[in-house]
Amino acid sequence: MWGFGRHCLLVFGLAALMAGQDVGAAEIKSLRIWAGPESTRAVFDVSGPVDYKLIELNKPDRLVLDLRTSRIEAGFEVPSFTQGLLKGVRAGRQGKNDARVVFDLADGVRPKSFLLAPADKFGYRLVIDLYPARNTKPEPVKSVADIDKGKPRKVIVAIDAGHGGDDPGATGASGTHEKNITLAVARELKKVIDAAPGMSAVLTRDGDYFIPLEQRYLKAREAKADLFISVHADAFTNSDARGSSVWVLSPRGATSEAARWLADRENRADLVGGISLDDKDDTLAKVLLDLSQGATMGASNAVAENVLKALRKLGPTHRSYVERANFVVLRSPDVPSILVETAFITNPSEEARLTDPRHREKLADAILDGVRGYFRATPPPGTLFAQENARAKPAVKPVAAAPASSKKAARYVVRRGETLRTIAHAHGISVAQLRDANERTGERLRAGEVLEIPSG
Repeated sequence: MWGFGRHCLLVFGLAALMAGQDVGAAEIKSLRIWAGPESTRAVFDVSGPVDYKLIELNKPDRLVLDLRTSRIEAGFEVPSFTQGLLKGVRAGRQGKNDARVVFDLADGVRPKSFLLAPADKFGYRLVIDLYPARNTKPEPVKSVADIDKGKPRKVIVAIDAGHGGDDPGATGASGTHEKNITLAVARELKKVIDAAPGMSAVLTRDGDYFIPLEQRYLKAREAKADLFISVHADAFTNSDARGSSVWVLSPRGATSEAARWLADRENRADLVGGISLDDKDDTLAKVLLDLSQGATMGASNAVAENVLKALRKLGPTHRSYVERANFVVLRSPDVPSILVETAFITNPSEEARLTDPRHREKLADAILDGVRGYFRATPPPGTLFAQENARAKPAVKPVAAAPASSKKAARYVVRRGETLRTIAHAHGISVAQLRDANERTGERLRAGEVLEIPSG
């Protein structure tokens, strides 16, 4: 019953993986399939640990999943799925007491499989990951400077749409899944960043599939990103909680009990979405050991301050300050990283705003304004921002014929999204000097407003 002639046989005895649990008759309840750019994932909801084996067949390419002492539950539906590496799926009985699922493949695959113990709202899940037999890993994203050394390179922003695939994230009162909101906001943010001079964006995911938390920030590093933004929609036990917020990494602790609750919830994403249990390389621990990267954390805080100020244009924020928590997804040692909670999806009025494309456009514009203000104040070398900064500096030098007592050597026209802090930083003066020179007490600036730049 189990022989197929020429094939590659992979046997998994789950009694060994699930120590202390009996592997008995199991029911196969449902199947979900997700296709990503690098792999295709099939997730079976099962009633408990299962004893199974995978068999690879060719001519034509197929992958057979045999499940011993198992039966397919009434109402089980096979998805009509032809994306990614799959051409189709068939399921049925095998013999008297066993079940069989056949994956018809578009090409040869390298399968990996593992069982997930119950987590969050999910019970046991058997996960089959299909990777191309040939190495089709995309080339790292190249900046303009990599292609043409005669041009300034673009600032690269990696945008991470939180959750995805089997991990829906938080769910709003009307059933909106966080994973869909984050992807919509991420795509809108990429659009406005790509349209901004001197900037370019890459997405960690551009579809409904799961990416482990560690892989999200590693994708940003592979893309040589200057900034990593993880997009989320907040949730809390109280539906009255409202307002956007911006977060940075705190390796020591969270700023509040609510922050600890949120970080714990987000960090459980790998348990919900599913990661391979055979990965023994504790990369996260190594990254934490490298968190002597004070410059990276300082830059993360600076850009977070800019984005939080920009978000205030859309309405009150949840807090008046940047919050801190130990988010796994923010643990890159060398890429400034922030997490933006766009609003509380558990608040019905904010859920409605998040589902409105016009509001998502405003969100993207506000985040862009904050990010652009940061890069204007602290331009990465070799970028258009650095060129503009260098051209602006001679204008602030005192005119030789000016009286020694003069403190106003130049005028500056405020651009959209700029603040007193970013302008002062760009011209090498303090905020207090800029405020005194212009007799200002507040921080609010209008695009087109003219400021006097003191000579320092």
